[in-house]
Amino acid sequence: MIRGIIFDFDGLIVDTESVWFTVYADVLKDYQIELTLNEFSKCIGTSDDVLFKMLQSKTEIELNQQEIKKKTEQLYQLRMEELALREGVLDYLQAAKRLGLRIGLASSSSRQWVVGFLEKFNILSYFEVIKTKEDVQKVKPDPALYSQALEGLNLESEEVIVFEDSLNGLIAATKVNLACIIVPNPVTRELAFSGHAHRLQSMEEQTLEEVIRVVTTKQKVL
Repeated sequence: MIRGIIFDFDGLIVDTESVWFTVYADVLKDYQIELTLNEFSKCIGTSDDVLFKMLQSKTEIELNQQEIKKKTEQLYQLRMEELALREGVLDYLQAAKRLGLRIGLASSSSRQWVVGFLEKFNILSYFEVIKTKEDVQKVKPDPALYSQALEGLNLESEEVIVFEDSLNGLIAATKVNLACIIVPNPVTRELAFSGHAHRLQSMEEQTLEEVIRVVTTKQKVL
């Protein structure tokens, strides 16, 4: 029986990832680096170190990580107004409350970043448990964030559905035997996902009740 759901944040609740891609691509032109969508998508859902290791491999010039991050963050601030909740997110949160499900969030981003957006869109109160990079030694694809979210919700893995947009998030969830629903965004939709329980183009495609029926039916078959 499904008793809880856990959401990723970046790219899933709010499509921050598409904006980050355009910002990084613009800034990196100053360093004669062409950032492709495929390269960026593989770094989604984990630490910035993975991204900068990839960028450094593309140039012989020693990159100043702090300088690049400062430039991208400044440009990002100018584009913040583009951001909104992804389609169907609020419907899923409301449905989860109506169904009596416990709701958690597990993100590789900082708590300040995540909570700031949750407050902005007035959805912070829906989440009983929020786990971010400050809570673990390693972020996704390491499973620690999901292990801690499960513990915080006081639920077993077979009682929970996870919603993710990234490959790193999917890997983290499946490492602790969580049924993972992939809801890709424009940055991650071409990734080679495998091992997920179900896939949606957006949360408007099916209701939360329908997704739960799909997952529980597959669990009974297994």
